[in-house]
Amino acid sequence: MKYTLLSTGLFLFVSFCTVAQPMAPKLATIKGKVKDEKGAIVSFVTIRVGDTSIATFSETDGTFQLKEVPYGDQNIEISSMEIKSETIKLHVDRPSHELNLVVAKTALDLNEVQIVQKTEKKELETQGFAVAVIETKEASLRNITTNELLNRAVGVRVRQNGGVGSNVEYNLNGMSGSAVGMFLDGIEISTYGSSFNLNNIPPAMIERIEVYKGVLPAHLSGDYVGGAINVVLKKDASQNNVSGSVSYGSFNTFQADVSGIYRNKKNGFTTRAAGFYTYTDNSYTTWGKFSKFVHPDRTLERYYKAKRFNNTYKSIGGRFEVGFTNVNWADLFFVGYNISDTYSEIPHGTTMARPYVGRFGEYQAHVVSLNYQKKDFLTKGLALNVNAVRSFRSTYVQDTVGQVYNWDGNPRMLIRNGQVIPVPAIAGMGQQGEASIVEVNRKITNMRANLGYTIAPGHRLSINHKLETTDRDDNDLLLPVNKDLVTVSKVMNNILAANYESQLLNNKLKTNLLFKYTFNSTIQTRPELIEQDGVNIVNRVQKKTVNNNKGYGATVSYNIIPKMYLIGSFQDSYVVATENQLYGDPENNILESPDLIPEKNVNYNIGFRYGTLQKGKHKLTLYGSLFWRNGYDKITLQAVEDEIVQGRESDADIQVTKYVNLERTQSRGFEGELIYVYDNRLNVLFNLSKFSTLFKQQYDANGKPHDLYDLQLPNEPFFTMNGSAQYRWKDVFQKKSILNIYYNTGFVAPFRTVWMESDWFTTPTQFYHDLGASYRLPNGKMVVSVDIKNMLNAEIYDNFGVQKPGRSFSIKLNYTISKFL
Repeated sequence: MKYTLLSTGLFLFVSFCTVAQPMAPKLATIKGKVKDEKGAIVSFVTIRVGDTSIATFSETDGTFQLKEVPYGDQNIEISSMEIKSETIKLHVDRPSHELNLVVAKTALDLNEVQIVQKTEKKELETQGFAVAVIETKEASLRNITTNELLNRAVGVRVRQNGGVGSNVEYNLNGMSGSAVGMFLDGIEISTYGSSFNLNNIPPAMIERIEVYKGVLPAHLSGDYVGGAINVVLKKDASQNNVSGSVSYGSFNTFQADVSGIYRNKKNGFTTRAAGFYTYTDNSYTTWGKFSKFVHPDRTLERYYKAKRFNNTYKSIGGRFEVGFTNVNWADLFFVGYNISDTYSEIPHGTTMARPYVGRFGEYQAHVVSLNYQKKDFLTKGLALNVNAVRSFRSTYVQDTVGQVYNWDGNPRMLIRNGQVIPVPAIAGMGQQGEASIVEVNRKITNMRANLGYTIAPGHRLSINHKLETTDRDDNDLLLPVNKDLVTVSKVMNNILAANYESQLLNNKLKTNLLFKYTFNSTIQTRPELIEQDGVNIVNRVQKKTVNNNKGYGATVSYNIIPKMYLIGSFQDSYVVATENQLYGDPENNILESPDLIPEKNVNYNIGFRYGTLQKGKHKLTLYGSLFWRNGYDKITLQAVEDEIVQGRESDADIQVTKYVNLERTQSRGFEGELIYVYDNRLNVLFNLSKFSTLFKQQYDANGKPHDLYDLQLPNEPFFTMNGSAQYRWKDVFQKKSILNIYYNTGFVAPFRTVWMESDWFTTPTQFYHDLGASYRLPNGKMVVSVDIKNMLNAEIYDNFGVQKPGRSFSIKLNYTISKFL
């Protein structure tokens, strides 16, 4: 209760201070247009105010806008590789200035993609955190999903149970599940429900993706030890615009999204809206080692080729926000509403042991939010950031078909009395055990407040408090309507964290010290039938757990020589099980594990970042990192094996999974990345990640040597490589047009699917290739792109040996309207 009061009090304090605080120092907005000496528009020129962080770049129409420029004499620096740099003196003495720039071009021709957000990206990647920043400008023009984009990042592996819309888990160099935080603008993405996630949020809605490994910055402090992925949605209100896209591809896949932003320049009133729609049959062909056909005589036909069925996925959602930006009392203030609705057929259990028919799920979410940000809050150097979200989520899963099916879509057959007949349906059974219609309702409150103060130049102290509560009701609709039969669960997390950041030795040395205290409680009340005087009655049984944990960590970044940064981090912290891990997730075939205990991790990271090095038309960036992780009571997903029959001719009939604690694990590994750019036209990227996560428990509960000692954990791809190349041509077919050609490849080494030592239960080598192209018309408003994924139709897999789609084709149209109102 005291933590709830703390968050509520802070929230009320913010609401009061947004009205009561004094006026901030006078700030101005400078806008204009950049042209060359011949009057032609010049795009992607960097415009900066002196040595400050106030900077922007000219848009495709040449316009730019600098915000929050202090009054007084200012030096406006203009730079780009295709113009001659210069500095203009400007006396700022009124709220708005217009500054039209005429620049002199050099012989070089700039690829605009390389300038976008370069300063912010580099700043994040050299603060000492093991972090990679993924920019989405190019990806938003193509028909690739956000998850596909993440899967190409160094050390990241997106584990998906099949095609579009299937369950996803994120693995950061062997760390996954509750150890890894998934954020949307600093709020846990799980708050928004399964119908609003990275399966269906298009890259066009995203500004950038931050991938942290190990220690997290203050604004993401939470119950995580493996790192986090923070998806930052677009917020720039410097130019009113509306953009939309539509695509169609293989397996009857249709996707559309639209987004827009409007800001009144006089009073700062701002509104943002975005929506998406996705539909797919997911009817791709499977033919790999886990596909089989059971003949009437019960013999198996391996590598059976068939199209997936009962695999439809459709989702629709919208995000609407209204508020103010860049006003005296707030840098940003938004009240928002998210709504999403998803229908998903469930084609099989955890593995492809047998197909399902008639098992499906429906998911809805209604989310209201408040976001407030203010620099120099009440006093100079004090910054406040508050996010508050209230979510109402519902899940409906139906499984009432008792017939057993083959991968050809027909019922399994058997021979009886010389006749071939369907295997009889079993009364009262579904595809995954007993027939059930499950409804799960959740009410989630997630409040996060961060207060940071710059004590002196280069020294900053911040305090972060997070409160998250989940109230969950589980109800089997096949049982009589009775509130006493509903299972009620409540999970509460309170996390108080403090960070001290410093910049020393002329900003060459950057450090960040972290301390956090976590209080977690769970209460579950469930019905149990007991017999009393010959009559069955319902007895409500309550179970409660409480955990208090402390954690600490540190990061350091040292600029050894120009453009060379040494980066290191250390963390000793706990993570507790999430609501889904404790109480199950029926739509994703996950059983409950209410006895999970907190996981402890002691992690070390050390690495370097070198570049961008430039010589003539050549640019090179290098990154490398070593990591060592020690896990105690690691929370990991493990298959629940119904039956294992020895020999190549049988499969592990794994329909469900559950989370378990592994007493002792240890991970060691490395990752590296190289980026090469030639003439700002050719971009080449290569990265790799290799690690081992070993089970270190030497003895079992009876004191006998453990058979699994020093074995690599199953279902973890421990060696991956990614490569990509992009080449750009200008003035193809038409003047001022741009043609891009993309190539992407990925390699995943074989890894064990389950604990069993058998070639049959090993996920094989995967090596795939993608090809794509985009063409931007001269007006800059329309972009057409085509993509061929897995163009050689390679056999590729993911979580627990589930086969992913083969070769697919798609086309996408993007259109943007800007400069209105």
